[in-house]
Amino acid sequence: MNARELERYKELLLAKRREVTGARAGTEPPAPPSGAEKGDLVDHAAAALEAELQVRLRETDSKLLRAIDEALGRIERKTFGVCQACMKPISAARLDAVPWSRLCRECKEQRQA
Repeated sequence: MNARELERYKELLLAKRREVTGARAGTEPPAPPSGAEKGDLVDHAAAALEAELQVRLRETDSKLLRAIDEALGRIERKTFGVCQACMKPISAARLDAVPWSRLCRECKEQRQA
């Protein structure tokens, strides 16, 4: 992979990182304030579900940010675009779709099976 391609993927990764961190900054706290005694049982259940959803979204965002940072590290180490399982190149189509990919399509499918 040449320097121009690496720079393009780096920009894609940085844009995705900004998107995730920007979306995260606009979210409410992950749980409703304690002592919220107002509302009926349905309101409390809805608040609990919303809090759980927010926690799961933050976990997902954290995993994605970690994957993005790892991919940026691979760019710096010049190992970006190489499958970490079979050491073969990851296809450009896969990297375009998911630039933080660590595995080629075949190895990813094998791990999911």
